[in-house]
Amino acid sequence: MAKDPMAEAGLHFDELHKLRVLEPDVSQNTIELKEECEDFVDKIGQFQKIVGGLIELVDELAKEAETEKIKAIGARNLLKSVEKQREAQQQQLQALIAEKKMQLERYRIEYEALQKVEAEQSEFIDQFILQK
Repeated sequence: MAKDPMAEAGLHFDELHKLRVLEPDVSQNTIELKEECEDFVDKIGQFQKIVGGLIELVDELAKEAETEKIKAIGARNLLKSVEKQREAQQQQLQALIAEKKMQLERYRIEYEALQKVEAEQSEFIDQFILQK
């Protein structure tokens, strides 16, 4: 079988009878590889868009979670503050109750003393009236 002198020189004709340096199979493989690379680049671009959207969504969710966390911390601190205020108010009221109990006891003792004085005075008046 005789070899084509053009093929030996590295020159080939394609389907349109144009002179080519590459063999038709290699040229076809190169074209297919180029198309696959373009498809791959397009898919990578789409993937990057999807990942970018996902990252934005995750960032947004993280911000919302941080906001809720700060709100929860604020609510907890407010609750602690209210609890401390109630404890202080309870202590003040207990001190007021103790003070009022002491005042009541003083009034009771004073009342008993006044009743005793009244009884003595009534007895003195009765004796004074009886002596006349």
